[in-house]
Amino acid sequence: MDAETAREFASQHHHAVFATRRRDGSPQLSPVAVAVDPDGQLTVSSRETAVKVRNLRRDPNYDLVVLTNSFFPPWISIRGTAEVVALPEALPGLVQYYRDVSGEHSNWDEYRAAMVQERRVLLRLSIDEVGPKVSG
Repeated sequence: MDAETAREFASQHHHAVFATRRRDGSPQLSPVAVAVDPDGQLTVSSRETAVKVRNLRRDPNYDLVVLTNSFFPPWISIRGTAEVVALPEALPGLVQYYRDVSGEHSNWDEYRAAMVQERRVLLRLSIDEVGPKVSG
């Protein structure tokens, strides 16, 4: 499994479990929707106040498991580092994220206003390691 295969899989399957590290090193897990932007970057939308964002600002390392809608195989795991992009810079990426996951919005002005009101951020995820590498 390589990074390009992971991008292709994540562009078709958006359900994922995202892991960051708490201050004590233990995992903090969150269900998320993942997208792949036109540049091939994995993206996730979150709120500025979310624990995962706070964790990533302290330690940008993450793990992600992307699942199919049926939950069972195939699946992929991805490890890398995250960049937290805050508003207002995040807004174009958040629009692209919505398009990648859900298609066109019925009112983009409303969507943009909601992103500001919810204090959304865009997580841009590098792909440093991909698995599974073996099967058991």
